Amino acid sequence: MIKKIGNKLVEPFKRSIRNKLILTMILLAIVPIAAITGLAADNSRQSMETEVIATNQSNMKWTGIYVGDQFAQLNNLIYSTLISPHLSDYLANVEEGSPSTQFTIQKNLIETLNNMFYSAGNQVIGVEMYLAEPKKMFVINASQNDIESVSIQPEPFRTMADNNQDFMVRTDEARPDQFQLIRSINRFENQDRLGYISLRIRWSMFDQTLDLLGRGDRQQVLIVGGDGKALYLPGEHNVPEPSLERIRQMDQGQGYFSTDDEYVFYNTIDPVGLRLVNIIPRSTINASALATMRFGFIVGTISAIAAIVMAVFLAWRLATPIVSLARSMQGLGLIRETEVPISNRVDEIGLLETKLNNMSLRIKEHIKNEYSITLEKKTAELKALQAQINPHFLQNTLQMIGSMLFTKQPAECYAVIRSLSEMFRYVIRDPDQLATLKSEMDHLDNYMKIQRQRFGARLQYKVQQDESALACSIPKLTLQPIVENAFFHGLDTKMGDWQLNVDVYKEESAVFIRIKDNGVGMSADRLALVRSRLNGHSGQPWTGGSRIGIQNVASRIRLHFGKEGHIGINSEPGIGTTVTVSMPLGGGVGLE
Repeated sequence: MIKKIGNKLVEPFKRSIRNKLILTMILLAIVPIAAITGLAADNSRQSMETEVIATNQSNMKWTGIYVGDQFAQLNNLIYSTLISPHLSDYLANVEEGSPSTQFTIQKNLIETLNNMFYSAGNQVIGVEMYLAEPKKMFVINASQNDIESVSIQPEPFRTMADNNQDFMVRTDEARPDQFQLIRSINRFENQDRLGYISLRIRWSMFDQTLDLLGRGDRQQVLIVGGDGKALYLPGEHNVPEPSLERIRQMDQGQGYFSTDDEYVFYNTIDPVGLRLVNIIPRSTINASALATMRFGFIVGTISAIAAIVMAVFLAWRLATPIVSLARSMQGLGLIRETEVPISNRVDEIGLLETKLNNMSLRIKEHIKNEYSITLEKKTAELKALQAQINPHFLQNTLQMIGSMLFTKQPAECYAVIRSLSEMFRYVIRDPDQLATLKSEMDHLDNYMKIQRQRFGARLQYKVQQDESALACSIPKLTLQPIVENAFFHGLDTKMGDWQLNVDVYKEESAVFIRIKDNGVGMSADRLALVRSRLNGHSGQPWTGGSRIGIQNVASRIRLHFGKEGHIGINSEPGIGTTVTVSMPLGGGVGLE
């Protein structure tokens, strides 16, 4: 199907020099314009890509610095509590002193935590401090100001203790809009871990700073932990896991990488060790360059259309004289009587048309006479060939009938005589050169009945035929000479059993007859010579002799069917020979 469509598209350019010239002119006109427009669009996109990368790297640098400053301020709040004398007094006198002294120390510590909470601003929504020695939990927020006794170290402080961590930034899955900034409380002398202090903070405190990255609908800005997990992801975007995995493998610092679909920029946030990530789709960069590219395509399209119009006009003007000359040459048919009109042109093409017209008039009669004489000669030779029956075959058949009269039943003798009679009748009746394939197969069947009677069980003969193909026309005495050739050249010198198969089948608009024997075959050199003769490349196609050879059969097939008729041959030494005859279903032109 694809091949047929391709042939239909190519066919107008094969047959018309005007179409070829128009196509060539169009290609010469639009290919440079298309190439220049494409290069300009690509350069525009690359320039935009370079600009976007440089801008985002600069934005990532300054945004990372500002976010780091905000984290540093939160750390300073915690440090102010860690160095507070009230915390030191509480830890030193947790189990000593009078109740009034302990109450005063505890009250001072709570006031210190309250001062830290209210001085942090509305983005800090709570302060928690856990002290391991007295197992006390201090909770300060807008609605709570309590001290709780706990029997088990609460999360996430227990996880930090198990992992020997002094610092953590943690997002609670139940509260993705908040995070905890946690630091351990260590003894100054030996760095023993005495407890932990935690700030609960809204992530939204960084939104204004993150807006410096120019977040869009498809752009993704997020803060990632040291383990590569997303801690803060504004909006409802999905986190691209392959990109996060690649970020996890990158060294600390600033950088970027690109994938097939996106650009990923990252920067380490000091002093907390988190990473700021900005993911920009490639389509965003392409959209940024779209306006410039669209203008280039509009200019290129207008230029291409103008070039096509000019190319078609020039090609039409240049090709018109050539087309006129080609139409004049159509009058040079071999047997046509149509006169070619005299050209009125005075240029070189007009001179060619005039000379061709004069030459056609002089050679037309000569061609007609030669054709008629040659056709009559071939017809006579064909009729002579059709009248031939191999005298050796006739002699052998008569001798076989004579011996059968003494050894066989009369019915068997009569069957052989009847087959021979039918063969003679087929040869001499109906002078037409074409017969139906069914008649030709019946004639071959009579020939093979005689041969099977002659050679007995040694000869195995099989026929497979498509009944719908038997109405096809075929030159008389086409198949029997091929089979006779198989006996003479292939089977006579072969020891053992003989096999001969004849298959008749159709494929599309052609009929094929395949005759296959298991004879001695032929060498590659001999096969090449036979094929050359069958194709008319060597030897005289109309040879004489006592038999109608396969070469004569091939000549008759070509005469009746032209290029649509063909005889092919394949052979291997010691294996056998296969001859295939192909003809059109509609029959040939025949001979008048």
